[in-house]
Amino acid sequence: MNSNLSDPALWSRLQFGFTITYHYLFPQLTMGLAWFLVYWKWRALRTGDEKYNQAARFWAKIFGLNFAVGVVTGIPMEFQFGTNWADFSRYSGGVIGQTLAMEGMFAFFLESAFIGALIWGEKRLGPRNHFLAAVGVALGSWLSGFFILVTNAFMQHPAGYQVQSDGSLGIASASAFLLNPWAWVQLLHNQMAALVTGSFVVTAIGAFYMLRKLHPTQARLYLRAGTLTALIASILVAFPSGDQQAKMVGRYQPVTLAGMEGKFNGGRDAGVALIGQPNVATHRLDNPIEVPGALSFLAYGTFQSFVHGLDEYPTQDWPDNLELLYYSFHIMITLGTIFIVLMSYAAFQRWRGRLETNTWFLWVLMLAFPFPYIANTLGWMTSELGRQPWLIYGLFRTRDGYSKVVSGGDTVFTLIGFVGLYFVLGLLFLFLAGREIDHGPEGDLVTDRPEEGTRGAAQLPVNGKESFA
Repeated sequence: MNSNLSDPALWSRLQFGFTITYHYLFPQLTMGLAWFLVYWKWRALRTGDEKYNQAARFWAKIFGLNFAVGVVTGIPMEFQFGTNWADFSRYSGGVIGQTLAMEGMFAFFLESAFIGALIWGEKRLGPRNHFLAAVGVALGSWLSGFFILVTNAFMQHPAGYQVQSDGSLGIASASAFLLNPWAWVQLLHNQMAALVTGSFVVTAIGAFYMLRKLHPTQARLYLRAGTLTALIASILVAFPSGDQQAKMVGRYQPVTLAGMEGKFNGGRDAGVALIGQPNVATHRLDNPIEVPGALSFLAYGTFQSFVHGLDEYPTQDWPDNLELLYYSFHIMITLGTIFIVLMSYAAFQRWRGRLETNTWFLWVLMLAFPFPYIANTLGWMTSELGRQPWLIYGLFRTRDGYSKVVSGGDTVFTLIGFVGLYFVLGLLFLFLAGREIDHGPEGDLVTDRPEEGTRGAAQLPVNGKESFA
């Protein structure tokens, strides 16, 4: 597809790319936090310990703010299917419209109905029903993710469709469409990545409070739950979900795999590049440092498996931004490895009983929370850039899907408007979330700093009562 700045399709792609990237900053946190809320409400129900209710109340407010901004930023994307991608919607609406409608009718309303009960209905509902409200919120958020991922999986690996008499697509088998193997692998990978984001944020707030010596009971709770969940989720992102995702790409999109690794020439015993710069003009990877055989093994299960190279395919079928695809994939992998190392060290520190007292490491945990957002964004960039030049892989090209009646100037104008609006929304979200964090969990003892005259005695919380040690 033409990639110069006068191409209307380029601006439609940039506009949708910007809005969906910004929007996904919020759903990944709601999906990542949802099961923390369920866990804390369950623990409160089982033990009667008020600290778990305090944690659930605090994070439910953060969840609610995040959900609200996610809704506002998600609405424009629905309209863009009609305004900017009308030809694509006309061709595939009979298929992808089904899951998009299900997401709105079932998952979104389930989540939005229960979130109000979770935030404001604790006294009226009682402990058991309030726990069920948390379960409803979690199921709604993950069901929403499922329907969106089934839609995307169809674009990556079409299944369960038929071509209608007018040339558009329709559902041939609902089960084949909903049970698309690509969707289930992608679901596990994506949801574990969302858990990484949620657990890093929970950990960061715990570290923040611990460094400021505020809300010590809650800080310990967040640190321990967050680091353990982050370690488990980070491992699951890599294996088995990431491993299976790579095998899916190798099986169904071999040209994408070649682009992700900068493989211009195919062969057996193909290596994974640790360092290298793709040189599209000369069809080679500059200055490569590779692990021999690793790509063959990861993609196909044996070190001697043949990995196809880009030169085996027509250039019009190559991903249209190989450099960005390559770097997105490799930075994502690097960050994922760092997450595992970081949270393994956190587990070691917890085992030694030093997680809450290691000041420099608390600073690291607090400052690390943006990186899962970056890794998730890069993961989706890898997925979407790798699918190019197709909107629906092997069926419908991107150059055929944009609205021909919408000029590049119109799209640039609305893109500028979205940037300005989302900037204001981002500031508002940061202000409101920062205010909640500054206020802290309700009912928790504010500080364990020594009071004047106590000669270093630390004030410790015991289920809402004060004790001194």
